[in-house]
Amino acid sequence: MDSVQTIIWIVSFVLVTVAVTGLSRRVGWSAPISLVVVGAIVSFLPGIPPVTIEPDLVLYGLLPPLLFAAAIRTSIVDVRARGDSILALSVFLVVFTVVVVGFFTWLVVPAVTLATGFAFAAVVAPTDAVAVTALAGRLRLPRRLVTVLEGESLFNDATALVALSAAITAIVGTLNPWSVAGDFVLAVAVGLAFGLVVGWGLSSLRRSLKAPVLDTSLSLITPFVAFIPAQLLRGSGVLAVVVAGLVIAQRSPLVQTAEARIAESLNWRTIRFLLENSVFLFIGLNLSGILHGAVESGLEPWQVVLICLGMLLFLTLARFAWIFLTTLIFRFGPDRLRQRRWSWATSVAVGFAGMRGVVTLAAVFLLPAHTPQRAFLQFLAFVIVVGTLVQGLALPWVVRRLGLPPPNGAQELVEAQMLMAEARAAGVVQLDAEIDETDDASVVERLRADAALLGETMARPTEEGAEPAQAVYSRLRLAMIVAERRAVLAARTEGRYQERAVRAILASIDAEEIAVRALWRRSGGT
Repeated sequence: MDSVQTIIWIVSFVLVTVAVTGLSRRVGWSAPISLVVVGAIVSFLPGIPPVTIEPDLVLYGLLPPLLFAAAIRTSIVDVRARGDSILALSVFLVVFTVVVVGFFTWLVVPAVTLATGFAFAAVVAPTDAVAVTALAGRLRLPRRLVTVLEGESLFNDATALVALSAAITAIVGTLNPWSVAGDFVLAVAVGLAFGLVVGWGLSSLRRSLKAPVLDTSLSLITPFVAFIPAQLLRGSGVLAVVVAGLVIAQRSPLVQTAEARIAESLNWRTIRFLLENSVFLFIGLNLSGILHGAVESGLEPWQVVLICLGMLLFLTLARFAWIFLTTLIFRFGPDRLRQRRWSWATSVAVGFAGMRGVVTLAAVFLLPAHTPQRAFLQFLAFVIVVGTLVQGLALPWVVRRLGLPPPNGAQELVEAQMLMAEARAAGVVQLDAEIDETDDASVVERLRADAALLGETMARPTEEGAEPAQAVYSRLRLAMIVAERRAVLAARTEGRYQERAVRAILASIDAEEIAVRALWRRSGGT
């Protein structure tokens, strides 16, 4: 494929991703499943070249920005508060899955060795950050549940990849259990240390960057700066990226300008949208080539069907078994754990949220060429990815049946109002410290009036059925902004002002609109 064809493929890929995702959202379908189905259909069309996964391209090129985009949206405070639950799922559940699913694979897949079974179990053990984030974004799940699921999907890749490396070593030679433990400790230590260094180092460097374009450019290479060196040092690049993202997100308000934070947020939202959704289209495009390999495995069709169904069922049961065991430990263990115990309903919801994704597909191609039944295991991994994504479609129904409470919007609104009131009060105190006799009195009074208006509207109770005062302010101000922008554009059309002046005023109006819309959403507007 020459360079022109490559560009055409990339543009077509993005267009299909955007079109299918937009249509799915409009009609209420699951965008991930729709993209997988479209990709699978396209893979069988005549003239479409076979799509094959390059594991290193996925692990080094696609995974770091995906993880970083998820990490900078995750609160390090929430992760720390739910650390024991996340640890139980991201480390111990992966180890449990590798053992029990490894033995099951060895028993049901013909000609597969025990080491190969463990390797395949490590491939299918980690849940996918992209799938979990996509699902959590569509559902009004309890905040605690979302934090646990996103934390699990961010950190479990590191455990699974270390386990896969150990299993591959056993396939090609002999395995020393002590070396596995040592490799895991080394991977965690190097990944954690490098992530902290990159997070603190780059965030400190960004403090000196005043231009948002420079700040954003540095942000775009951050996941690779964390991932690649950590991998080369035999550490966990996954852990390094996640830790760097968490640290940078926590320090962002201290080291970045508001303009830089807005620019970075918009850029990463776009990157996240394209990567997350294109991953599912890419998964579907691999079906043709993977299916061809499964046909050549020599297994009868009924054997293929039974093995696929059995593996999906056993993988799901293994996840539920560990989660219920963890729930028992939390409910009847030491006081510290009992204080953080889950409800049984939460355990069921966590069990259903075991979606796999692109990491599983990439990892299965890391199996050595002489691995027994390698082509069939690649097909089986594809089935598990698609099967668990379909299973995730039942999660909304499960959450409703379990009666899990959605996020408390009223409480969150009150907390936001109280925090904003504290911030406004601090601003007024600073205003008193800054002003002197040379400052224009009308400007000072305007600043006081603006702060007083927002403070009074937050403190004033809203009558039942009435529109909150903040929402009224936002709605009316947004209507004014629309008219102001229309007037500026009319003046541009008439040629009464230079373009530089027009763009400056439009930029000022845009900046205020962002702030007003944030207030509008915070006050319950839609």
